[in-house]
Amino acid sequence: MLRRKALLLLFFSCICLEYICGQDTSRQEYTDIGAISMARNINKRALLSYLDQGASLPRQYSSLVFSKKNLDKKNVADRYVTQKAIVRFNLINTADTARSIWFFPGLYFSSINLYRLKDSSLSLIPVVRPAGSSERSYRLLTLAPHDSLTVVAELSLVHTHLNRILIDLIQPEYLSSYFTVADGKFADSKTITFVFCGLLLMMILFSLATFFQEGTLEFLYYAGYAFFLGLMLFIKALYTFHTSRFGFFQEGYLDFIMQSTGILFYMLFMKKYLATRLYHPILHKLYNWGIGMLGLAMFAFTYVHYFTYNFVLEDKIENATKILLIGMTFVFLVYSIRHWHDKLLRYLFWGNLWLLVFSMLSLLLLNGNFLPASLPQVFRSSIFYYEIGILIELIFFLMGLNYKNRRRLISQARERERLKAENQMNEYEKEIAVYKGQQQERERISADMHDELGSGMTAIRLMSEIARNKMKENTPVEIEKISQSADEVLNKMNAIIWSMNSGNDTVDNLVSYIRVYATEYFEYTPIDCRIYTPDEIEPMELTGEKRRNLFLCVKESLNNALKHSKASELKIYFRIDDILTIKIVDNGVGIDMGKIRQFGNGLKNLAKRMENIGGTYSIENDKGTVTTIRLKLGE
Repeated sequence: MLRRKALLLLFFSCICLEYICGQDTSRQEYTDIGAISMARNINKRALLSYLDQGASLPRQYSSLVFSKKNLDKKNVADRYVTQKAIVRFNLINTADTARSIWFFPGLYFSSINLYRLKDSSLSLIPVVRPAGSSERSYRLLTLAPHDSLTVVAELSLVHTHLNRILIDLIQPEYLSSYFTVADGKFADSKTITFVFCGLLLMMILFSLATFFQEGTLEFLYYAGYAFFLGLMLFIKALYTFHTSRFGFFQEGYLDFIMQSTGILFYMLFMKKYLATRLYHPILHKLYNWGIGMLGLAMFAFTYVHYFTYNFVLEDKIENATKILLIGMTFVFLVYSIRHWHDKLLRYLFWGNLWLLVFSMLSLLLLNGNFLPASLPQVFRSSIFYYEIGILIELIFFLMGLNYKNRRRLISQARERERLKAENQMNEYEKEIAVYKGQQQERERISADMHDELGSGMTAIRLMSEIARNKMKENTPVEIEKISQSADEVLNKMNAIIWSMNSGNDTVDNLVSYIRVYATEYFEYTPIDCRIYTPDEIEPMELTGEKRRNLFLCVKESLNNALKHSKASELKIYFRIDDILTIKIVDNGVGIDMGKIRQFGNGLKNLAKRMENIGGTYSIENDKGTVTTIRLKLGE
């Protein structure tokens, strides 16, 4: 009976105290901390007001007007983010022993101060955080047996549009479980993010390796893009649903800066990758403008974040930057459609299109999750769809990279072939120049021999003939020999001059020369020489060296026939197709194959001559001597 009276007196005292304080607490319910099994949200039992960031709560408390309606909203309105949220709620301990409870207002509060309201004055409650934990947004409250308490919480919000006041009271023995449940609620999303960051790390290593091997600057830019984007997602997943100081810094400032820096590197990459300065001047101007815009946006964002309390402007800068980036993506897509013939642009078009679609879906989910609650949490996460967009963009980038590498290899192969052909052409030109030089030298030597030696030998021959005619019967044998020698030397010299003259480098010229020589050679001999040539001889080139060796072989064969054959008739046949065949047939005694050694050196020399120019020489006995000379033409 006494216990019941004490509780009634306590309850009545609390009501009177709230009335005396002049605050709207008459409708606030008391939360019995002993009745909380694990954790309980008390948003419906709390009142909310806002105070300027620089104002003192103990001094300005009496002027505050509290309300419940702001606690019903999902996120804190932008205009209140730079103010302090003041939350008031009532606690009671109906147990016979002192009880403690953990106070947790939500994720994004950089500073938390708790006050006890008593007699219209506030007294600061000592700060007690979880031991051995980096969590900063948990505060311990302790009530004596049968005691009540009106708590006023002063909350400084992190500069982010994700702020939401969700006041939970947690039993101390379940605090670790509360951490685990809060962190594990989004475990699937974090796992996917970590796997995706691993893929980005592989792209970073691949891009850096390509940069160091080939020195292509665009891969360094792509590595920067993947690094900042991957690091942003990694930190976001690591610190999500944790209340650490670095997590507040990342969510309030670093998130936008890292994302903007990554996109800036992506624009640098696109400029180099597409060679926009040379091939796409419109895109070149677009990306230059985008890089300047991002740099200005990051500077303005930093200034507003650190030197003002205008979160509305800060949020507008971030949103305006994202809208402009979306606009730039639209411009790129339209430009790519108008240049659809460029296959590399088509790959980037599809990658950027899907990235844009999933980025916009992620942005919509961030501002209001409209997907059914029955879906698994991972499919309702805005980060998940953003990562899907980046993954698809990465796949199309790799496809484009493969296409560009193939095109580059083909271009390099063509360039190598061009250089090879150019080198061969240079070699040919050198050979032609050498050949022309040789031909000119041959013609000069032949002209000098004809002019100098020819005239001299002709003079010797004429003088020996004059001397012989004057002496008549008393002509010395030496003068006769001089005349014969001069005649032979003159004939040999004419043959040499003929072989050296490049104007005679044809098959028909060789045939004509042999025909004239053979006719003159057998003119005053007992041998009747007959020559058979084709009706038409196609103009075919035959170098001076080959002409000379062919003629010398024919000449030696004719000389052997005159000396040893005892023939009365000799026939020379010419057959000309792919192979030039010269067959010399006489009706003499024929060569004795058993006594061929007496002709051994001469025949060996003839065979060697033909072998040196790629031809053949053969001799046989067939009712006379048959000599066959063959040379393949066109080599």
